[in-house]
Amino acid sequence: MTQSGWRKPTPALGHADQLARDGEQNSSARTQCSVAVKRVGVHIGLKAADLLLLDTLVAFTQPQDWEAGRRPIVWASNAFLMERTGFSLSTLKRHARRLVEVGVVTFRDSPNGKRWGRRDADGVIVEAYGFDLAPLSARVSEFEALAAALAEERALCQRLKRQITIARRSIRARLEAVQEGRGLSGLWDAFEALLARLPGPRTGSEVLEALALRFRALLARVEKMCIENIKTENMAPREVNSDPHIPITKQLHSVTCNSSENEEAGTVAPDQERVVPVDGAKTGSNKGGVSVDLPVILQACPEFATWGRNLGGYIRDWHDFVRVAGELRPMIGVSEPAWALAQAQMGRPAAAAALALVFEKVHTGEVTSPGGYLRGMAEKAGAGELHLERSFFGRLSEMAA
Repeated sequence: MTQSGWRKPTPALGHADQLARDGEQNSSARTQCSVAVKRVGVHIGLKAADLLLLDTLVAFTQPQDWEAGRRPIVWASNAFLMERTGFSLSTLKRHARRLVEVGVVTFRDSPNGKRWGRRDADGVIVEAYGFDLAPLSARVSEFEALAAALAEERALCQRLKRQITIARRSIRARLEAVQEGRGLSGLWDAFEALLARLPGPRTGSEVLEALALRFRALLARVEKMCIENIKTENMAPREVNSDPHIPITKQLHSVTCNSSENEEAGTVAPDQERVVPVDGAKTGSNKGGVSVDLPVILQACPEFATWGRNLGGYIRDWHDFVRVAGELRPMIGVSEPAWALAQAQMGRPAAAAALALVFEKVHTGEVTSPGGYLRGMAEKAGAGELHLERSFFGRLSEMAA
């Protein structure tokens, strides 16, 4: 005869017995215990079939069994448990042992090894032998704290994966845009090496953080090479080109605004590019009535303008601007449906202006979900609540400060 009756003692069973004694001193709700263990089941080594058996055992108990000074003991027969779970006898015993080894259940055996029990008129267990769920009551606080830590870890991993994705797309877009340059092949090799180390779905935050740092470092090297190439191109002699283009300067251009509070905001010089509405799908729409000229947009979005030059020279007109926006869209992860929605709500030029603003905010770290951000702008434009000119002027003011 052992502490648990006739059953052979093991370290796992001894630990479970101690947890049962601790759990007897606690008062907890059975629903709370059941939910807590399910949230961490995979982490502590339980499988779906183990949780099914545990659920069946918990359902056999009553609320008063989980009060302090009592033990939630289940004396259901093997036949009953096999019928409820669909397990064979050997499978039932295997999952019961795993619940004991993990430390959420223990056995309370009678001298003859049979399960039985009885309750008084108030439903309180007077005497019982069978599966003792008191260890689960003892560990409910531990499981809740573990679940909170796991949720925090998952959120951190998701944030790091988004950072890796943004850096990866930016690196690829920059390398593909550069036709030639010293060290380009070495950067491609380093990029491919990092791609080969992309983690699986269950990789921890420490590994992801180290990989994100490597991607950011490589992105900095690629950006440095792009800047050097741009300087080299600017110093190289060019063909005489009589076509007009839009220069990028640090001088503020005026913006006309049809809204009543900004009627005196300024006028457009005669030699400037024509003005196109930014937040209405049709010219002259009543959804804000804001107009911004193209040089102002390019001044406020220098990153977008730089990549536009890398893709196809100067952005000469609105047609070029819309084309460049469509080519740069995949680089920041804006989906085709989101882009189509923006064009439908705002019109192509205005949607391109909105995407240029999103592009700039992604590269400054202000936006982590560019597709969702652009969709939100499209919805505001449809409701007449979008005021892009404020964003462009705000960025220009910050740059001039």
